[in-house]
Amino acid sequence: MTTDPLVIFTPSGKRGRFPAGTPVLTAARQLGVDLDSVCGGRGICSKCQVTPSYGEFPKHGVTVEKDALNEFNAVEQRYDDKRGLKPGRRLGCQATVQGDIVIDVPAESQVHKQVVRKAATARAITMDPATRLFLVDVEEPDMHEPTGDFERLKTALKAQWNIEGLTAPLPVLSRLQPALRKGDWQVTVAVHHDHTGSAPRLIDVWPGYYEGGLYGLAIDLGSTTIAAHLCDLVTGEVKASSGIMNPQIRFGEDLMSRVSYVMMNPGGDVEMTGAVRDALNELAKSIAEEAEIDPRAVVEATFVCNPVMHHLLLGIDPVELGQAPFALATSSSVSLDAAELDLSALNAAARVYILPCIAGHVGADAAAVALSEEPQKSDDLMLVVDVGTNAEILLGNKDRVLACSSPTGPAFEGAQISSGQRAAPGAIERVEIDPATKEPRFRVIGSDLWSDEDGFDAATATTGITGICGSGIIEAVAEMRMAGLLDPSGLIGSAEQTGTPRCEPEGRTHSYLIFDGSADGGPRITVTQGDIRAIQLAKSALYAGARLLMDQMGVDTVDRVVLAGAFGAHISPKHAMVLGMIPDAPLDKVTSAGNAAGTGARIALCSLAARSEIETVVGNIHKVETAVEPKFQEHFVNANAIPHATDPFPELAQVVSLPAVGFNTGDAGGGRRRRRR
Repeated sequence: MTTDPLVIFTPSGKRGRFPAGTPVLTAARQLGVDLDSVCGGRGICSKCQVTPSYGEFPKHGVTVEKDALNEFNAVEQRYDDKRGLKPGRRLGCQATVQGDIVIDVPAESQVHKQVVRKAATARAITMDPATRLFLVDVEEPDMHEPTGDFERLKTALKAQWNIEGLTAPLPVLSRLQPALRKGDWQVTVAVHHDHTGSAPRLIDVWPGYYEGGLYGLAIDLGSTTIAAHLCDLVTGEVKASSGIMNPQIRFGEDLMSRVSYVMMNPGGDVEMTGAVRDALNELAKSIAEEAEIDPRAVVEATFVCNPVMHHLLLGIDPVELGQAPFALATSSSVSLDAAELDLSALNAAARVYILPCIAGHVGADAAAVALSEEPQKSDDLMLVVDVGTNAEILLGNKDRVLACSSPTGPAFEGAQISSGQRAAPGAIERVEIDPATKEPRFRVIGSDLWSDEDGFDAATATTGITGICGSGIIEAVAEMRMAGLLDPSGLIGSAEQTGTPRCEPEGRTHSYLIFDGSADGGPRITVTQGDIRAIQLAKSALYAGARLLMDQMGVDTVDRVVLAGAFGAHISPKHAMVLGMIPDAPLDKVTSAGNAAGTGARIALCSLAARSEIETVVGNIHKVETAVEPKFQEHFVNANAIPHATDPFPELAQVVSLPAVGFNTGDAGGGRRRRRR
């Protein structure tokens, strides 16, 4: 019997089999994939653009051949000739499935555009930027003392501003003479000083007195999302913040699947480097447009990223990071021209600073968190958890700081969840379940009203209720545990065991119904047993990493916990602790730091002293490698229980009473936890 081709959509992870010849748009609609179309599939609107991926995908269990879609057809060619399709793109309404295929739905083709929740937090930063403006009066040329215009500019800068040894790249040098003559021998120059004391560089030159300002981009290049803050290099003010999905998701949702893609597909690293650089240029262009700033005024960028993203940004093959001893090509900070990274949307001579990495799996993003949250200056023992697809964990005080990374996977981002989606308008982000009635109420992104409040239907009429995002699924699982719908092992009870018809049979297990929109053609949003397992795996990895650091430090408790990252900013401490994501601590000592990595990138952008400081701090952080620590597996297994199989949670017990239920099939009534012999 011939099996129909398998179609896998990223970033949603939704998949299904469809007969050969099925249009991609049809497959997307049948699977509930968020793919836009306005013209009804006639190839006019181009809203349904997709990017097919070819090669071997061990994570998905498929090999995609070059003929997995039909040939580029006449309708697509006509559209490409008239308006232009990006290289590699297809129209979902015209491309038909011919074999197993992995298809990425880019952000602009999604109906429900993602809300990238990596906003900038207010922060007092001592301004000490690398690039500054100087107004200079330059001597006019003299036939009797023949020197070049650049040499006379250098002389003037030394005399008027005590700047010595200036160098200039060719693009800037070519603008110098017209600027000097137009400004009547007075120019404003942007000069970049490196924190290492190397020769200052001329970044740009304007005739006369330039008032346009200087700007820089602080970029948090994550596995799933890329967030950027456009900052004024004089005041430190954030002029605009924006974010996009990392297009590398189509090669694999987690870091190791991207490394394996490179191993299985020669040239895959070049492909991924090109994809992320293109995305960065798009992001830089759109953020400058939003702030109404000339891209030429964007003269600097700082980057924070994990080691795999670091290597792919720099165009370095990341294969060594996929196998012990997880060697980095370089762990030092990197300073280079933006042009070397093909960042054409910035000033042609702009400079880039990439923060140092701590070790093979603990990157510049963890260094940025240390710069932002400063555990190395704390009297208290402080646990900082940057929650993401790859979690970075820091534990320490002013005596000692330890660091590790933990492979949590994309479940916290809403991926690998049956009704999961990215954080976008219409996604459920908050959930509460009444312990008595077992009835849920929820809030969606785009509305401040709860689902049982007057006006909720009207407030969500535009977005609809489309799925559940990361913070929503965390709260849903924790609320199910508190309401007695879920036992400590993570089993969902039946309707008879829990007393609510919302617990529905699903094969040999059960699921819990949060919302049923099927009467109006909407989705049924449930939490399935598979969803619980995905969340258990993610939270166990997170907890085990933290516990491993606590073992190394010789402690069983911490004084305070800081939840960092876009996701960490939107999860309540109580729900995180009920789930067992973090160790037990007084709830008032669990705080959110927002996007701490992004804040660290901004501090490094605005302060040369901070760059020197973080390079020193990173040298003193002790790295613990979870992949080779024998106790990691033991901690991981124990952390599978909700909240934990062996570790007590006395602080949590003062606030929350967790029902002692057990839904194992050997239990008659499901009222008691089974005793193990």
